[in-house]
Amino acid sequence: MPKKTTAPATQSGKNEQSLVKKVWNMADVLAANGVGFTDYITQLTYLLFLKMDSEKVEMIGVESALPKGCEWKDLLAVQMKGLDLVEKYNSILDRLSKQQGLIGAIFVDAQNKVNTPVYLSKLISMVDNEQWLLEGDLKGAIYESILEKNGQDKKSGAGQYFTPRPLIQAIVDCVQPQITESVCDPACGTGGFLLAAHDYMAAQSSEKAKLKKLNTELLTGNDNTSLVVTLASMNMYLHGIGSDSTPIHKADSLENEPEKLVDVVLANPPFGTRPAGSVDISTKRTDFYATTTNNQLNFLQHIMLLLKNGGRAGVVLPDNVLFADGAGEVLRKKLLTDFNLHTILRLPTGIFYANGVKTNVLFFEKGSPTKETWFYDYRTGIKHTQATKPLKRSDLDDFVSCYNAKKRKETWSEENPDGRWRKYSVKELLARDKTSLDITWIKDKDDIEDVTLADLLSNIKDEAKEIATHSEKLAKMLKGIAE
Repeated sequence: MPKKTTAPATQSGKNEQSLVKKVWNMADVLAANGVGFTDYITQLTYLLFLKMDSEKVEMIGVESALPKGCEWKDLLAVQMKGLDLVEKYNSILDRLSKQQGLIGAIFVDAQNKVNTPVYLSKLISMVDNEQWLLEGDLKGAIYESILEKNGQDKKSGAGQYFTPRPLIQAIVDCVQPQITESVCDPACGTGGFLLAAHDYMAAQSSEKAKLKKLNTELLTGNDNTSLVVTLASMNMYLHGIGSDSTPIHKADSLENEPEKLVDVVLANPPFGTRPAGSVDISTKRTDFYATTTNNQLNFLQHIMLLLKNGGRAGVVLPDNVLFADGAGEVLRKKLLTDFNLHTILRLPTGIFYANGVKTNVLFFEKGSPTKETWFYDYRTGIKHTQATKPLKRSDLDDFVSCYNAKKRKETWSEENPDGRWRKYSVKELLARDKTSLDITWIKDKDDIEDVTLADLLSNIKDEAKEIATHSEKLAKMLKGIAE
C-alpha cells in the first residue's frame, strides 16, 4: 500500500467536516440495522486504533504496538469475508482486551456489536479508505465532535458522560492548573477536564522534560464503566497524551482511600444513586467525614480527601448538595471550617445533555478555613437549550474575568443588590439553617422556577401583612365617614 501524504493545514476544516459526515452517515446505516450510536462509536474506536497503528508502521516506520495476528492487515486479508471476518474480529478483540497498558485500557471488556458480516465489512472499509494519522489536533477534534454528537443522543443516555466543553474550559481557566501540578478527575467520563487541563498546562512551557512528564505522569482519571474507559483512553491517545500507557483507569473511585494525593481536582461526578450491585461505600471508607448513600455527597468528600494540603478543586454538583440535611450539612460545615470554599457558580438548566439538571460549581482549597464565600448567579433569568442556544465559553466571560477577589469587589457593592456577584461571610453561612448554601437574591418575575418554596411563603406572608395593614386603614376611614 503506498504511503499517504498529510493534508495541508488549509484543508483541515474540510477534512474534519468530511470525515465527521462519513462517520455519521455510517452511524445512520448501522442504526437502521439495530446498532445504536454508542455501540457504533465503541466499534469505531477499536477499528480506529488498529488503523492508526497500521498508519504509524507505514508512514513513520515504527514497530506495531499490537500482538501478531491482531493488526489491521489481518482484518484486510482477502480471505477474511462473511462469518470468517466476524470471527477474526471477535478473536482480535478478545486478545487485545487481555493486554496491559494503553491497549488494555482501550479494549477493556471489548465486545463486537456489529455481528452482521456485510455491515462489519462496510465499517472496516470506511475506516480503511481514510487517513486518520492527521496533522496536529485534527484527529482529536474529530473524535471530540463524535463524542459530543453521541452525548446529544437522548436514546443512548451518553450525555451523562459528556460535560459541555465551554463549561469545562471556564472552570480550568479559573482553577489555572500549573505544568508542575498533578491533576485528577475521579469520574472522568470521556476525559474533557483532563484534555482542557492538559492544553492549559502545555501552553506554559516548551521544555521537553516538563511536557513529557505532563503527558505521562501528571494527569489521572478514573471511571467505573468499560465503555467510558475505552472512549476516554482513545480521546487521550488521539490528543497525544500517553503513548504506551494511559492516564485513564477502570476503577470505582469511591471504593478505596486515595493512594496518592493531588494538587488539583476537576470533576463533574455522577448524580443520583450508585448503580445496582456496587460496593457498599460505608463498609469500605472509614476515612469519610459522613456516612451516606448519596452518590454526589460521597464524591464530594472523596475529592476533599484526595487533595493535598493547599490543593484546589473545581467540581460540578447538583443543587441538593447545597441544602441536603444529615451528611450534607456535615460536609458543608467541613468545607467552611477546614477548607476555603471561596466561590460558588450557580448554573441554569439547559446546558447539560441530561435535561432539567440544576447544578453549581464549587471552587475550594484545602488547608485553610473559609473567610467569605462569593456566589455568582448565572441562573436567574438565563435561558439555554442544547438545540437553539447552547452554552458558549463567552457566556461565562464575566464570571471568569471577575474570578479573582480584587475584580469581584469592583463589580459588587451594597448599592447593587441585584448584581450577579454576592458575598457572604463564613459567620453568616454557618448561622444559616442547616448551613444551607442554597442562596438566591436576584428576583426574576418571569421565572417562577427560580423562586424557592421558602421565598414563596415569605412573599405570601409579606403580601398578607400589607393587605391587612391597608384593610385596617380602610376600616378606620369607613368608620370615620360613618361617624
